[in-house]
Amino acid sequence: MTSRLLMPVRPVRVRAGEAPATEVAGSTRPTPILDREHPLVTALVARVLSESEARGAVTDRARLQVAHGILVTAVRPVYSVEDRRRVSRTLRLGRGSCSQRMAVLEAVARSLGVETRVRGLLVDGSFWYPRFPKLRAFVPAEVLLAWPEFHLDAAGTADGGDGAGRAWVPIAELFTGLAPAEHGGGFTNSGAETLFEAVARTTVDWDAPAACAGSAPCDLSAHLRTDLGRFTSRDELFARHGQTMCRTARTLAEPVLGRWSAGAGGGAPTRSAA
Repeated sequence: MTSRLLMPVRPVRVRAGEAPATEVAGSTRPTPILDREHPLVTALVARVLSESEARGAVTDRARLQVAHGILVTAVRPVYSVEDRRRVSRTLRLGRGSCSQRMAVLEAVARSLGVETRVRGLLVDGSFWYPRFPKLRAFVPAEVLLAWPEFHLDAAGTADGGDGAGRAWVPIAELFTGLAPAEHGGGFTNSGAETLFEAVARTTVDWDAPAACAGSAPCDLSAHLRTDLGRFTSRDELFARHGQTMCRTARTLAEPVLGRWSAGAGGGAPTRSAA
């Protein structure tokens, strides 16, 4: 049982697997959400570059892996429902949802000169049942997920120069060579680990490729209701399709969910002092 009362009215959509095939360009420009020129963001980028140099991370992919690791520890995972929150505010608060932390990684990438775009995915609300076992009636019927993609050197060993040899790499493929069976199993959407952390540990795929089709832990395709296609920015995605919850629901839920630590379970939320 899921709820549609909390959701905005969305335009008519294509079904899963029928997203428009038109190629969509990415961008390195700042946006209202990806406010990469804010001092808090530039300070984070400086830290990423410093730690990357210390670790010998010289490619864009390697630098983004460093940035991801920093964000795992610097931004605490919570269930915030404000997907259009500015990256700088997420950094100021020191906490954020998967979507908000992915946005921070996108802002870092754009600051490094790496083009980004997002894929719009409408995921079945039941995918989040393990996190809210006592609140299933309030889980939206479908959750809009902005899944980032980064324009990186296809081999992951050089910076690509003029763009030749580059390819669009989903966030789940930033960390290559992962095998679920060797890394503690696939992502279950329960406990303290969120999608943002999981991509560094195990394979996560919404398309059920041959390598992990069927019941393999990395295959999340059964949870995908609709593929909305690609967008130049998450700003464009949310402007066209709205956020997961309607404005009234977000206003009522954010004060609680915005401080509710991921992994706290479906009972009383665990709040931070921040």
